[in-house]
Amino acid sequence: MKLIIDDAHIDLIKRVYEYYPIDGVTTNPSILAKSDRNPYDVLKEIRAFIGDEAELHVQAVSKDANGMVGEAERIVAELGKNTYVKIPSVPEGFKAMRILKEKGFLLTATAVYTPMQAFVAAKCGASYAAPYINRIDNMGYNGIQVAKNIHDIFKNNGLHTQVLAASFKNSQQLLELCEYGIGASTVAPDVIEGLVKNEAITAAIDDFVKDFEGLTGEGKNMSNC
Repeated sequence: MKLIIDDAHIDLIKRVYEYYPIDGVTTNPSILAKSDRNPYDVLKEIRAFIGDEAELHVQAVSKDANGMVGEAERIVAELGKNTYVKIPSVPEGFKAMRILKEKGFLLTATAVYTPMQAFVAAKCGASYAAPYINRIDNMGYNGIQVAKNIHDIFKNNGLHTQVLAASFKNSQQLLELCEYGIGASTVAPDVIEGLVKNEAITAAIDDFVKDFEGLTGEGKNMSNC
């Protein structure tokens, strides 16, 4: 499963990249709005840091297909060919996906709440479909199960689209999808850091250090004992 950061704060992105094996960055209009800066200034800063080979996902905000296509053309012109244009999974979005697929664009179907949205988006040529796990939960459904169902639909129908699970509230949700073999997940920095944050782990390491220093002296390690 690919692990992607869902944020546009460059300092947080750099911190997570320093420690974890990250495959790219996703953004959306709400995330970009929090930066209170020109969207392309933020996105170019992210692209410069993650490099041309990493995935960058950027969302179109128009409500009509022609507007989405125009946005996609500028997004890729500004940010490079390995930029996935996020298109909402609605009728105008499906129209835009079909046009953009013919033009060779990389597409992420977003605002996915149902398996059939994802299925139609895959048929339109989307590389990813992004179900909103926590938002689906808040509607009274099971977001994890919806993502699994979408994954199975793609596999059973010979579709090459992958699930890009989004909107997580905790690491347990991510674990369940990782175990199931979901293609990718995009996760906020604090949830990524929570994947291995555990008091038992910290205590075990502290005990090892204490025992070793008791043997060799304070500040000693395997390079200077």
